[in-house]
Order: sequence, then C-alpha cells, then structure tokens
Amino acid sequence: MKVILRLFSGPIARATISTTGVLGLRLLVQAGTLLIVARMLGAADFGAYSAVAALAVMLGSMATLGTHLILMGAASKDKTRRHAILPYALPTTLLTGSLLFSLYCLLAFGVLHEAKISGLVILALGVAELLLHPLIMLATVEHQAHGHIARSQMLMTMPVVLRLVVAVGVWMAKPAEPLTVFALGYLLATAIAVLLAVWHLPEPWPKPWAWRWARKAELRESMGFAALNFSAIGSSELDKTIAVKLMPLGSAGVYAAGARVIGAVTLPVIALMQSALPRLFRESMGEAARSARLLRWLFAAALAYSLVLAAALWLVAPLFGILFGQQYAGIDNIIRWLALAVPGMALRITAGSVLMAMGKPWLRVGFELSGLLILILASLILVPVSLNHGMPLAVAIGESFMAAIGISLVIRTRRNGISLHKEI
Repeated sequence: MKVILRLFSGPIARATISTTGVLGLRLLVQAGTLLIVARMLGAADFGAYSAVAALAVMLGSMATLGTHLILMGAASKDKTRRHAILPYALPTTLLTGSLLFSLYCLLAFGVLHEAKISGLVILALGVAELLLHPLIMLATVEHQAHGHIARSQMLMTMPVVLRLVVAVGVWMAKPAEPLTVFALGYLLATAIAVLLAVWHLPEPWPKPWAWRWARKAELRESMGFAALNFSAIGSSELDKTIAVKLMPLGSAGVYAAGARVIGAVTLPVIALMQSALPRLFRESMGEAARSARLLRWLFAAALAYSLVLAAALWLVAPLFGILFGQQYAGIDNIIRWLALAVPGMALRITAGSVLMAMGKPWLRVGFELSGLLILILASLILVPVSLNHGMPLAVAIGESFMAAIGISLVIRTRRNGISLHKEI
C-alpha cells in the first residue's frame, strides 16, 4: 500500500502526471499528424519521408554538441550558471548544426537514393531539424532545469502542433506535390516555434557579441552528452532508415507508420524520466538508501507501464488497420509484433537517463550504440527471411539487449560509487 501511495503522491509522481498531461496533448497532436500525413502520402511516399526525416532527427540530436544537457545539469543546481554556459552553447550549436547539415545532405542525396525524394524536401527537413530545432532544445531545458517540466514540454510541443496545422492545410488543399508542400510547411512551423520558445525564456539569451568559443575542457564534457543524445535518438529512429534500404517502399511505409505508433505511446515513460532528471542529477550518487529507493521506483514504474501498454497494443492493434486505411494493410500485424519491443524500450530509456544523471554518459553511449549494431545485424538477417515480421523482431531484440546491458551498468555503477564512498 505504501508503494502505491508513493507512486501517486511524491513530487516526481506529481510532476510526471502534469508532464504526462502535456505529453498526452503532444501524443494526440502527433497521432493526428501521423494519420493525416500517412493517408495523404500513401505507404510508399510515407516510407520515403520517414527515412529522410529519421536521418535528419538522428543527426540533429547532436547539433547542440550536448551543451543543452550541460545547461540543464548546471542550472538544476544553480540558476545563475546559465550565464557561464549559454555564451558558448549558442555558437557551438550553430556551428555544429551547420556541419551536420552538410553531412545530412551528403547521406540523404548519396545513400538514401531508394527513397526517390525531391531535393527541396530533403533541404527543408534538414534546415528544420539540424539548424532550428536545436535552438528550441536550448530554450526548453532552462524551464526543465527550474522544475517547470510541463512548461518546457509545452514549448517542445509547439512545433508539433504547428505541423498538425500544416498537415490539415495540405490535406484540404490537395496540392499536386503534397510532400513538398508539407516539408516547406514543416520548416515554417519549426521557425515559428523557435521564435515563440525564445520569447518565453525566463531571461534573454546573451547577445552575439558576448558569445565565445568553447574551451577544450568544456567540449570534452559536452561531447559525451552529444554522443549519448545521438545514441538515444538513434535507438528510436534508425529502424525507419534501415527499412527503406531493406524493404520495398510500400512495406517500409507500413512498418514506419506502425513504429511511429509504438514510439508515440511510450511518452509517459519519457515524461517520468524528464520529471525525475533534475532530482537524479542532484542525488543519484548521494545517500545510498535514498537514491536506491528512487531508482527502484523509476524502474518499477517504467516496467509496469510498459507491460500494460504492450498488452493493450496487442488487443487494439486491429483498430489501426481501420484508422490508416487500405494502403496500410498489415499494420495491425506490425504493431502486434512491435509490442514485444515496448518493455525493452521503456527500460532502455530509464537506464539511459539514470546513467546520464550519474555522470556516466559514455556508458550509455556504449550500450545504446552496441544495441544499434545488434539492430542492424538482426535486421540484415531477419528481414530477408520474413518481410512482415523481420524488422519488428529485430527492434525487439535490439531494445531487449540494450535494456539488459543498461540495467547491469546502472547496478555496477551504483556498487562502485558506494564502495568508493565507503573508502573515502
């Protein structure tokens, strides 16, 4: 009974509930956008769009070079420390984003030729995700660091809401090139979201003449967080890009739609970890019994939610076949097989966030990158054997592997930290 009360009455639980409410709105908006865009484009074009968008999101995850997480960690302990970090975080983000944008164009035009997607679409998605969205991340982590988790999520939800507006407009207008028009609207929506996020900052950003280049020590610290951000996002996005390389475009589109459904419904786990991160930064390696209780609570909540969610998805999977329509025949089967990946996905997110708060970003990078390698190998083996079940099974294997390794690393890090504390 005490455990149940703790689950629903603690400060993290209250923050999680409020954040989940905001993320619930985001889930509804994402679901609406997904359905409209998927039906508007058809399975083949949606598969191509998903592959290119996933590549942009993966590379965009490194655009801040980890400075947004440095900012969140520092400001969680002392709000005034923003003044020491933002002067180098802003130019670092702009420079890194520009370099990654060049890499993205090289890969999108040179490697993803199976997608058969226009250059204008590629450029619009790249500018939005690699140059503009990283600025939103810098703006929102300040609110998160101050404990305003729901507010930070509202700001992160703005571009998603605006993209839904764009999707509805394109759906109603029925242009000859719907993907091109939607991609340009995607870019405009992200630009508007940047302006709104900066406008809502608790304090203005430093002016460009106050900026400076990051020092070597600062870069070493932030690059670890950049790598972990890439590995975390890659775990959720790489499969869509692989699908286009290994499957016909139509089949890849059906798979991508099912995978987007699975990714969206894990938002409460993300809400839990985002609500807990400021406290994890403060006490993850503090007093042993207290921090151990916090970790047990987080892992138990993530596991319980994921098991309920997986069972629910298995039961309601046929409804998605009706929602997406005839072009996505078989999506119910895809979602049922992807439900096997949900527990591993939730535990991987939890373990990764805990390791990050413990100051062990490279451990998280290591287990998530190894999981990506497992995903690639499993997909290369399973997709040729089973076109319908190969990718979902590969994802389930990769997520389960990452969860097991991540949890073992958390346990080992805790034991080593406690032993060192006793020696001192």
